[in-house]
Amino acid sequence: MRIGLYPGTFDPITLGHIDIIQRAMALVDRLVIGVAINRDKGPLFDLDERVAMVRSECDQIAARTGGEIVVHPFENLLIDCARDVGAGVIVRGLRAVADFEYEFQMVGMNRALDSGVETVFLMADARRQAIASKLVKEIARLGGDVSKFVSPAVRAALVARYA
Repeated sequence: MRIGLYPGTFDPITLGHIDIIQRAMALVDRLVIGVAINRDKGPLFDLDERVAMVRSECDQIAARTGGEIVVHPFENLLIDCARDVGAGVIVRGLRAVADFEYEFQMVGMNRALDSGVETVFLMADARRQAIASKLVKEIARLGGDVSKFVSPAVRAALVARYA
C-alpha cells in the first residue's frame, strides 16, 4: 500500500490545500493529512478546530474519490511522523520559487534523517497559487470576502472567529 503524508498547519485549510489533497489522492492509496501542532506559529484555530475543519473537507473528498484519507495531528519531527503513519512519501505543495527554496532545505534534512522517505512536490494550480492561510486570515480579519479562497464552512468559521 502506498501511503503519503501531506503535512501542514492548516490554519485554516484553504482551496489551495484542497487542490493538493485531491491531486495527491491519485498518487497514493492512503493519504494522511498531518495537522501540525506547531505552537510557534500561534494559530488562529486550536488543534481540535483545525482537525475538525480538515476532517470535514477531507471526508467530502474521500466520498467523491473513493480514496482513503486519514487526519493525524502531530508535534514531532516530520520524518518521525512519516514513520509513525507508515508513509513512504511526503507530499508538499509549491506556490512559488520562495516555497521551493525552503522545501529544498527540508528535503535535504529529511533525506539525511531517513533516505527511505521520498518527497513529492505538486505545483499549486494556477488559480490557487496566491492562496496562503496567512493572507486569508488577514483578509477575513479586515472584513474582506474570503469565499474565493476557502470552502463555505471554513469561511463561516473565519467570520465567526473575527466577529
